[in-house]
Amino acid sequence: MGDLKERGRGGLNLKGIRAKWMLNSMLLVVLALLLGLAAYSFAISSYYYSGVRSALESKAKTSSDFFANYVTRTYAEYYQSAYKYTEIFDGRDRMELQFVNSTGRILVSTSGLSAGSHPNTPDITEAISTRALSTWQGRSPATGERILAVSSPMLYGQGQVVGVIRYVTSLRLVDRQVFLSILVGCGIGLGVILVVLISNLFFIRSILSPIQKVTVMTRRIADGGFGAQIENKYEDEIGDMVGAINEMSMQLSQSEKMKAEFISSVSHELRTPLTAIAGWGETLEYDETLSADSRKGLDIILKEARRLSNMVEELLVFTRIEDGRFTVNIEMLDVGAELEEAIFTYRELLKQEGIQLFYDPPEDPLPLIPGDPERLKQVILNILDNAAKHGGSGKRITVTSDLVENAPETGCDCVRIRIRDYGPGIPPDELPRVKLKFYKGSSKARGSGIGLAVCDEIIRRHNGVLDIANADEGTGTVVTILLPTTE
Repeated sequence: MGDLKERGRGGLNLKGIRAKWMLNSMLLVVLALLLGLAAYSFAISSYYYSGVRSALESKAKTSSDFFANYVTRTYAEYYQSAYKYTEIFDGRDRMELQFVNSTGRILVSTSGLSAGSHPNTPDITEAISTRALSTWQGRSPATGERILAVSSPMLYGQGQVVGVIRYVTSLRLVDRQVFLSILVGCGIGLGVILVVLISNLFFIRSILSPIQKVTVMTRRIADGGFGAQIENKYEDEIGDMVGAINEMSMQLSQSEKMKAEFISSVSHELRTPLTAIAGWGETLEYDETLSADSRKGLDIILKEARRLSNMVEELLVFTRIEDGRFTVNIEMLDVGAELEEAIFTYRELLKQEGIQLFYDPPEDPLPLIPGDPERLKQVILNILDNAAKHGGSGKRITVTSDLVENAPETGCDCVRIRIRDYGPGIPPDELPRVKLKFYKGSSKARGSGIGLAVCDEIIRRHNGVLDIANADEGTGTVVTILLPTTE
């Protein structure tokens, strides 16, 4: 039950589920959108730049063919025709028309500013050398502006290059259009991400909200609230899970009820024969005719009868705690006197087992505290019995008591009782569970495993604290009881 409780509190990290879900789902969406945006950007760029390039190449090819077939016969004719053509060119607001000679020098230009210059761009030299159409995209050597240039060679005679007709257009508007198109694509992508994010948040919330309710209820069941039911208003897998948990809770409740009834019944049935055995055993102790062996056997019978009687009493207290019938009768008592009486009672029993019990009373008398003397004595005797069973190999047990002012564990003045053995101690991984019902850990000692659970419940009914830890120095276990001096 302790493991289930720990898993219920630490095993389900809702923030972790939300983070993992969002990371996994959004990562795929973002990657898909990035790939789509990259493909879209490439397609848009190719569409616009290819369109401009195709238009210029077609215009350059048409113009060069016209000049070659109908105009150019000599270099002089080429120059005159070029000058006239630029005069009537009607596309000067969109592009620049240039006529370049065979050395790469611009002879005539529609802008007039570039005439006489040498652009020295790859399209000109390639058109002259290969006698074929050539295209170049880059930054203008003169202005630094991004341009697209198409050069087509002008041929005459035996295929000699008389010059180059060159169309140049600025890519500023095209770049802007491409940028705006990509920006729109990014905006649409961000919108898609936002929609997916919101839908994922609503979806994960629809899952986590019922899981949180189920978690709260399962923690309640793990803490012993058997029979508790979760409202099942779901018709999916979560509804199946809720139904299974409700069924488990009812079965656990029935099982716990049957177990408590069985323990109570058996405990009451054992009480009568144990009382008879102990009573007749104590009577036989006064028979002076018993031999030494018979008296030794009688002592064993009485010892085991007392042990079984204590176990039966624990089981009866446990069943009362389980079904809510357990109460404590509070009165003002001298806890120091009760402690000394318990130690006096148990010291002789421990001496027979070779274990020494030391008690160092405080210098000042302990104050009266509100408590149930019978229940507190039961706690002290049970802890002493545990110290003997689990730490008896150390051959000694020490008990101390004092007054602690404003104890941090309770926030008030407390009487503190410490019982320490010098045995092997408790494995660290078992310490958090030693007070759980029926938990025995790796110990091989006999017992029901409910003694410390009963002790813890009794101390809590006194608004106190029962702490179990290993000793800081050497070996052994230290049990600390804090009992408030006021109600």
